[in-house]
Amino acid sequence: MATARTESVGPVVMGLNKQNGQLRGQTKPAAVQPAPTTQGKTLGAPQKAGGASQDGGGIKFGDDWKKSLQLPPKDNRVKTSDVTSTKGNEFEDYCLKRELLMGIFEMGWEKPSPIQEESIPIALSGRDILARAKNGTGKSGAYLIPLLERIDLKKDHIQVHVVIATPGRILDLIKKGVAKVDKVQMMVMDEADKLLSQDFVVLIEDIISFLAKNRQILLYSATFPISVQKFMAKHLQKPYEINLMEELTLKGITQYYAYVTERQKVHCLNTLFSRLQINQSIIFCNSTQRVELLAKKITQLGYSCFYIHAKMMQEYRNRVFHDFRNGLCRNLVCTDLFTRGIDIQAVNVVINFDFPKNAETYLHRIGRSGRFGHLGLAINLITSEDRFNLKAIEDQLVTDIKPIPSSIDKSLYVAEYHSTSGDCDVEEVEEKRQQDST
Repeated sequence: MATARTESVGPVVMGLNKQNGQLRGQTKPAAVQPAPTTQGKTLGAPQKAGGASQDGGGIKFGDDWKKSLQLPPKDNRVKTSDVTSTKGNEFEDYCLKRELLMGIFEMGWEKPSPIQEESIPIALSGRDILARAKNGTGKSGAYLIPLLERIDLKKDHIQVHVVIATPGRILDLIKKGVAKVDKVQMMVMDEADKLLSQDFVVLIEDIISFLAKNRQILLYSATFPISVQKFMAKHLQKPYEINLMEELTLKGITQYYAYVTERQKVHCLNTLFSRLQINQSIIFCNSTQRVELLAKKITQLGYSCFYIHAKMMQEYRNRVFHDFRNGLCRNLVCTDLFTRGIDIQAVNVVINFDFPKNAETYLHRIGRSGRFGHLGLAINLITSEDRFNLKAIEDQLVTDIKPIPSSIDKSLYVAEYHSTSGDCDVEEVEEKRQQDST
């Protein structure tokens, strides 16, 4: 059983209108160029050309099975050491099922990231895990791969046949006798800091009471507050601890602030749109009302944008997310509903139209760009009321948010400005950041 984040999104098709969060201004030139991605494929379910069934039928010993794979276009964008600083392991090193390996490669995953290297073999051994790694460095694969590997399709019960649900929903199904979890082998909590917050921890502990005593619990998050430590001491059995967070922010994200008044924000945003080379952007506001008002302003400026917030019907949120992820619109305005577990590779700019109140929210917001070691830009519109929060967040995250320069070097956030012959030189990027701020 995998317990996931509190809001789910999926590809439900609905009509296009103002109410569903899709506003279109006059069409601007230069269509969105989605980053190389593999949405629509299911991990562990190889394409038909692979010729493999769940029991391995069609694959013979000695077959060069990799030749039959349908691989996505190779992603040649540079990557930072957040994902390239590995021990050199290969996915084949973990003795995974052939079908699972085929699914991994057809997703476009070539080599394990650091969190995957650390986590996969330990999770396969059955040991509890407490893992901390940056947003966008491969945490999902770190638990999904061992989870799928341990499924026994001959057993007709949830073990991990897999259930993905919010805490309240799965608990309701358990108590109604619909979801029988007494034989569950593995429970995963992604975004564990949120799931073990005061709002959810009672539900989580109730769920655990229905599980077998020898179950395995895996916790993954970018931040681990005291609530996680208390839960670990109570429910985890000699957990293997992984901490890949010597620093909190992603190396590939350049952070700036622009000091403005509230009335100047829309004008400043329009200037950013005209000067930046945006592939896709996510723009955060602090309330649902401001999301809709800003989306309307952006369309009046002549740009197309989508918007999404928690008060919209789930079907509309699904459609907005699906279409934005597939590159049908360049800009998305949203609330903090969109700060966790959202992986859209084409996003290279995040703008905090409203500055967040705390460091945790800021960290998750800017982590929507620069995914999986790529480059990204975070720009914060700061009013006089925000200046204290800005300083506090810089101190807590031990990061440097610099004044925005008159011209931003595109090599800091545009993949095409780098050679594809090797990994990104982080020191070189840092040097350019320093030059931009002086």
